[in-house]
Amino acid sequence: MIAQPTSPRTQLRWVICLLVFLATTIIYSDRQFLSLLKSTLTDEIHWTDSQFGLVSSCFLGAYAVGLLFFGWLIDRIGVKKGYSISIFLWSLAAMAHALVGSVNGFLVARIFLGLSEGGNFPAAVKTIAQWFPRTERAFATTLFNSGANVGAIGAPILVAWLLQQGTWHLPFLLAGGTGLIWVLVWWSFYAVPQKHSGVSSAELAWIESDREMEDSPSEKIPWLTLLRCRQAWSFIVAKFLTDPVWFFLLIWLPDYFKKTRGLDIKSSWPHLATIYIIVTVLSLLGGWTTGHLVRRGWSVTRARKTGLLCFALFVLPILMVGNASDWGAVLLIGLAGSCHQAWSANIFTTVSDMFPKGAIGSVIGLGSTAGSIGSMIFIYLCGTVLQHYGKTGYHLLFAYCSCAYLVAFALQHLLAPRFEPLHLNAENRLKP
Repeated sequence: MIAQPTSPRTQLRWVICLLVFLATTIIYSDRQFLSLLKSTLTDEIHWTDSQFGLVSSCFLGAYAVGLLFFGWLIDRIGVKKGYSISIFLWSLAAMAHALVGSVNGFLVARIFLGLSEGGNFPAAVKTIAQWFPRTERAFATTLFNSGANVGAIGAPILVAWLLQQGTWHLPFLLAGGTGLIWVLVWWSFYAVPQKHSGVSSAELAWIESDREMEDSPSEKIPWLTLLRCRQAWSFIVAKFLTDPVWFFLLIWLPDYFKKTRGLDIKSSWPHLATIYIIVTVLSLLGGWTTGHLVRRGWSVTRARKTGLLCFALFVLPILMVGNASDWGAVLLIGLAGSCHQAWSANIFTTVSDMFPKGAIGSVIGLGSTAGSIGSMIFIYLCGTVLQHYGKTGYHLLFAYCSCAYLVAFALQHLLAPRFEPLHLNAENRLKP
């Protein structure tokens, strides 16, 4: 057996991870703004729960299309160009929100935002696959994915403060402007590790210590080949069932605290910020755990599946949120959100565990598209349910959240009993 290199002292790969984290933070801050401003905009544009649900659902539908397109594009033109195009267009769409003042205006702005945002996760996950060996990928994915939580922590504080100044337009302008600055930094700094002048030979050896996973860099695997592979469907099904939970929390939590507990954004921002602080801390632990188990000698399959099952079980208590106090609800929702983010980081990592690097962007795009379609359907149903049942409708919505992960885990296990590397055979099929 060939001895594997040890983790080097040089840490450029973590700088790359930080850049991906910052992009995710910016994007998820902006995602929160419209939900946090729902009540304020109701007074201005007079939208109903159903209309708000429709606007949010159309954003997710556009996001699904964007994921599919950018997943394909990034596998063909590379991370550097694909990520830059995505965030540049996203920045323009974010700033456009400050120019609209009607339900239809926000509908159009959210559609363009969703289309352009679709490049973030395919590019981010492929970046991690290029820059990190398998033992570090789950933790690195959790780190950049925690940007979603950090953005969600800062957004309520920022919006509450800006509303006291009398304006709702500035958050969208700040997000878009920051995104344009990020594009400049990314374009000037990023390269694949084999071509980056700042990577030492020791760090490159560590990054390449899992070369048994990698096909020829120029080899592209068609979608049809991927869709014939049940391992791809294990990721697609898991995303379809569980992504709706996270989008439900992002989009409807401010409304939940206002309608069921009488807390508007000026009063509920401490609760919302605390939820995402809990999510950030605990999800990092969850992402670190499976990688630690692999380093301790567990197989990738055993480590990932143990983690995924535990995360699914720890979501179950959210079913009791309706009977909890305000801060008890914060703890239960924070625990569920943490488990979602740890779950999400690990199922993203299963793609790089199983698929050649030339297919990662496409598989992530397909699965994330399925997740967005599931979220689009669920978020629209949320508006309809709440319009019909009022605040009691939240009991039904949280019931779905509590069981979604166990169902997803069971189906994923049937489709992919083991997370093993796949390669193209002579019949152009992916096989272990």
